[in-house]
Amino acid sequence: METSVTELSPSARRVQDAIISAGLECCVVELPASTRTAQEAADAVGCGVGQIVKSLVFRGKQSGKGVFVAASGANRVNEKRLKEYVGEGIEKATPEFVRETTGFAIGGVSPVGHLQPLESYIDQDLLSYDELWAAAGTPNAVFRLSPVDLTHLTAGHVVSIA
Repeated sequence: METSVTELSPSARRVQDAIISAGLECCVVELPASTRTAQEAADAVGCGVGQIVKSLVFRGKQSGKGVFVAASGANRVNEKRLKEYVGEGIEKATPEFVRETTGFAIGGVSPVGHLQPLESYIDQDLLSYDELWAAAGTPNAVFRLSPVDLTHLTAGHVVSIA
């Protein structure tokens, strides 16, 4: 069921390399089932949907800068609250902008390994879990991590985002 680290697809390999570069021992796995949505990911790895790290990208309306949000799979991002944290209006990023800034397609965006640095925010609800699962560069690649690992990998601001 699991793919060995040496056999990872190029996008999943980039995520694995970024994890290793950050000094963590998380292991990317590519699964036969889709992990594109939070529910599909939870079903594929056998955890609660709240333990899934939804990786979302927004764009600052004035600055054009990318904003990364790691949200609990059980939560919906309050965009008005996010706007306050970012300090400007925000909009959902287009698929092209997501790929340009992260290097990943929507459905496989990882919290690590982005092509460009993104201002990052972490849903505080993720910190209530011992174990999280995040996308790893493709719609069927994931890796297990702790909330501490997530904050380390993203250098994100922990905020109330739901």
